[in-house]
Amino acid sequence: MKEFLGIGGYTRIPEGAYSWQHLTFVFVLMGLMIFLAVFLGLRYRNKDDKTKNKVIIAAAILIDAIEIFKLVVFCVRGNGIAELRTNLPLFLCSIQLIAIPLAAFTKGRVKEASTDFVFIFGILSGMMGIIGAAQNFNAYPVLGIDNMASGLTHSIAGFASLYIGVSGSASMKKKNIPFTYGIFVFFMGLAFLANTLLDYNYMFLRTPDGTPYQIFYNLVGGNPVIYPMIVIGLFLAYIAVFYLVFLAIKKKRLQKEAISG
Repeated sequence: MKEFLGIGGYTRIPEGAYSWQHLTFVFVLMGLMIFLAVFLGLRYRNKDDKTKNKVIIAAAILIDAIEIFKLVVFCVRGNGIAELRTNLPLFLCSIQLIAIPLAAFTKGRVKEASTDFVFIFGILSGMMGIIGAAQNFNAYPVLGIDNMASGLTHSIAGFASLYIGVSGSASMKKKNIPFTYGIFVFFMGLAFLANTLLDYNYMFLRTPDGTPYQIFYNLVGGNPVIYPMIVIGLFLAYIAVFYLVFLAIKKKRLQKEAISG
């Protein structure tokens, strides 16, 4: 158990990015994520909203329980409460730790906007965390708390997004678009504040740290004002495109149903 938790440091040599252990771990997580989301989404698609919400509640409890357990382990094996400084839920992936519970336990327009937010960003967060975090497998063993907890929480984020889409739980109402943007801007503001106070790099607003943002960072020569504006602008554009594509598909489907009916 000490070895799994990394207490005292891992004695195992990390298997490495794109090793067969890494790829097997990723494919298993993605397979379970997609299968469960589609299976449960189809199963509850024609149920009432309260019944559909039970799955989101379970996802909210599970994702936060895993994250809290991980943070406790990090504090025990590291520098105590100071470990929280670099583990606040202020990356795109970790925002789901707050967004999914909001979607599960709130009501009204807050619930609708939060559900839409999870629907829009959950799958992106999941893919970025499961596939894009290959560097973690160079640093930690596959079967260790670092990679296991990260893989599971990102998988749950992706699962919640897919489930919401398949089950028809997303409202995606035009009137809620400002609220969805508001949630994102709020977290961006917190990330900017945390970066200033804690001298960190949440949401990669300071430097790209090996992410594809490196392209834009190089284009503007690392300008401390223009670069973060580009990062924020890309996310805002992503929300807009997601809504446009979803609404276009929905409109086309309704037109087909009207013709066939």
